[in-house]
Amino acid sequence: MFQAKKIMIENHAFTTYEVFLPKTTLLVVTNEIGYIMCAAVDIDFFNNTPKLAARKIIAGRAEGVRTIEELLDAPLAKLTHAAEEIGIKEGTVGRDALLLMAKAQNDESK
Repeated sequence: MFQAKKIMIENHAFTTYEVFLPKTTLLVVTNEIGYIMCAAVDIDFFNNTPKLAARKIIAGRAEGVRTIEELLDAPLAKLTHAAEEIGIKEGTVGRDALLLMAKAQNDESK
């Protein structure tokens, strides 16, 4: 089963995705330029694969989360280099990382 919802964080729109898999749930919160996920994403693969690194994917990973709310409140344990370039640091709480993505998105559109 799959569930998608729109949420607002400080007047910025994001989409949440929950993919219910056997014995686990894939969690994602995204906007137009980046996303945070549960530990199902392999950040090292993004950073260490030249073709993917060139795409400057903005992503962060939280570990040990089981719900979207936990993902929003969890510190990010791993980041892509592109996420670091917009000011997201290891330990940044998911919600704050998303706000930095929203700021970067606004800066891009100017």
